Amino acid sequence: MSEPPGPGGDPDPAPELREPDLPRTAKVRQKALRTGWTTGTCASAAAKAAAQAMATGSPVETVEVALPTGRRITFATERCEVLSADRAEAVVVKDGGDDPDVTHGAHITATVTRAPEPGLEIDGGVGVGVVTKPGLGLDVGGPAINDVPRQMITQAVREMINVARDGVQVVISVPDGERMARKTTNAKLGILGGISILGTTGIVRPFSTASWRASVEQAVSVMAAQGERTLVLCTGGRTEKGAMRLHPALPDTCFVEVGDFTGAALRRAMDNGLNRVVFVGMAGKLTKLAAGVLMTHYTRSKVSTSLLGGITREVSDDDGLARQVDAANTGRHAYELWDAAGLLEPAGEVLCQRVAEVLERFTEDTMRAEVAMVDFTGNTVVAAYPRPHG
Repeated sequence: MSEPPGPGGDPDPAPELREPDLPRTAKVRQKALRTGWTTGTCASAAAKAAAQAMATGSPVETVEVALPTGRRITFATERCEVLSADRAEAVVVKDGGDDPDVTHGAHITATVTRAPEPGLEIDGGVGVGVVTKPGLGLDVGGPAINDVPRQMITQAVREMINVARDGVQVVISVPDGERMARKTTNAKLGILGGISILGTTGIVRPFSTASWRASVEQAVSVMAAQGERTLVLCTGGRTEKGAMRLHPALPDTCFVEVGDFTGAALRRAMDNGLNRVVFVGMAGKLTKLAAGVLMTHYTRSKVSTSLLGGITREVSDDDGLARQVDAANTGRHAYELWDAAGLLEPAGEVLCQRVAEVLERFTEDTMRAEVAMVDFTGNTVVAAYPRPHG
């Protein structure tokens, strides 16, 4: 592959390949790793318990909620109180499993209040961050409660209250959430005053640990042992769905949720003589890889928006847009700026090309690399390199 030209027309130097070590808290443990529950799942359980308590007038000790997959999980409430005929509150303590997480043990609290108009309103209270910058897929000025947790909370409350007839307000709060947030990157992302209510699957899997790296390596060995030659690396569950749509003919064993451990997966692929790798990801992870970072744990690498600004200059002569991308808050923010300017496909294609070059260089050209960028649902491929035929 030829090197992509830089802002002035000359090729950018190939980035140094880096694979930072794991943080101390993510080293191997001598026991099987335990999954946990996201803040979003805990918020939905607390909301359902409070809604049930308000509807029945009696405190709730256990509650069952649905994950996005449809699987149902039972939670015990730490506290559940009927505050009045029109108000109740419940607390569920977050168990993050064995994933290093500052929110482990957080008291996720839901206060449910009857509202005068039909419908369901979800808001953030004390300890839940407020969004102050774009690029997060959330309204600026609103609470940092992501879409999937909102859907889970909505479903949980609807199981107890007919919100088409009765109005309900749900406020999610996290005592001590502001202190917890100081140990996260929230402030840099423009989330102020508390933690985020997150989760796409409802389950916390130990992606960030060395043991997860071992499971990735094992998955690569398993698919190679079955005679498969194409390894498809996906950063998580949503990108895996997009990857499977992109390559429907490949068996499931070819698709590996790589988390942060692209370098480890590629080394194992080389050891097994694989000759083709397909990487499917979203803008943030792709940007880190394009910069030469093969271990992308959030504590060890940052998204280089200046790299994305350089790509903007390569595909457009709009220097004002390029400066906006240079200063973007997140990879997603840069993605949104490209999308608004009609540059998502050409800029994304260059980004994918740079990632492919890094992957091939890391494997010493023993593997042919293909890269695709999906949107933030994971459902749609918005750019790819090489460009798909047709």
